[in-house]
Amino acid sequence: MAERPSAGRIGAAVDDRPGHRLVRVVSAAMTQAHLRSADGRPILLAIVGPTATGKSTLALTLAEALGGEIVSCDSTAVYRGFDIGTDKVPVSERRGVPHHLIDVVDPTDVYTAARYSREAAKAVRAVTARDRLPVLVGGTGLYYRALTRGLFPGPEGDPLLRARLSRVARRRGVESLHRWLARHDADSAGRIQPRDEKRLVRALEVWLLTGRTLTDHFADTRSLIADYLVITVALRLTVDALETRIARRVDQQFAAGLLDEITTLWARGIPPDAGPFLGLVYRQAVEHLRGLRDEQETRELIVRENRRYARRQLIWFRKEPNLQWIEAPGDEDETYATTLRLLEVARAAPVSSDR
Repeated sequence: MAERPSAGRIGAAVDDRPGHRLVRVVSAAMTQAHLRSADGRPILLAIVGPTATGKSTLALTLAEALGGEIVSCDSTAVYRGFDIGTDKVPVSERRGVPHHLIDVVDPTDVYTAARYSREAAKAVRAVTARDRLPVLVGGTGLYYRALTRGLFPGPEGDPLLRARLSRVARRRGVESLHRWLARHDADSAGRIQPRDEKRLVRALEVWLLTGRTLTDHFADTRSLIADYLVITVALRLTVDALETRIARRVDQQFAAGLLDEITTLWARGIPPDAGPFLGLVYRQAVEHLRGLRDEQETRELIVRENRRYARRQLIWFRKEPNLQWIEAPGDEDETYATTLRLLEVARAAPVSSDR
């Protein structure tokens, strides 16, 4: 066991056994203290940031060490059967740590940020009630904001307006909706992919019906866990380091059977236009299976699209308040030790009023 520097009242150590790195916390202070802030508020520890930065590894290590449970913050991980392209941690590799908000709906179901905020808040409170530490992890910025800062209920959907916007998408391309949204709500356009018709239509619908953008509405909302101290660590890497990790992960996804997973889902009756198939990785892989491009071109395209997505995620999270940034991957020893130090410092300090 190689000792790491002290992390305040919580000291970290490295377990050198294969598959068990960074899994122990060495301190007599490991009681209920890390579950609440100095002024008595329950704590939610969150690990966020762009794709392929090692968030899941760090969160799992922390949860195992601190007696925590994982609450996913990923808009694709909620769908059953979509495992490889969403990089879900296999059950066999979760080290006995409970995971929540993963595999909760069928691929044909509609799952919204509003529903996520309700169910994630319920999961967080249930974890705390079990005297365990909730550890939020993921890169879906809208879900993170919905949970930690609130999500306005919004106007009722207008079928006629939605149909009109969908006709615009068919005539001029979905990207035209994205350009339209960008002119009026740059923040929302920055987080919504240019071909995500459903979310683009909703963002435009809200603006057209209320005269206010989604971004403006979000600013007036209140979190369902407003009584919590949310301690958020955000990971980011250099462009070169991130690209290397993305390319490696895409290769791993194909080696793990991404294409077989898709064909199995089709054989089970999941329609090709189901929501998860339109997301990153799956959309490009489906196009390959339909003969649009060969496998190597598809891998390269997925890497490029992941890079673009990572830039959008970084832009989003940079605008979130009170994040503690670490410029290193989550699977490095020092990232773990630094996170423990940040947790202890934040736990003992008053929270900013703009959370």
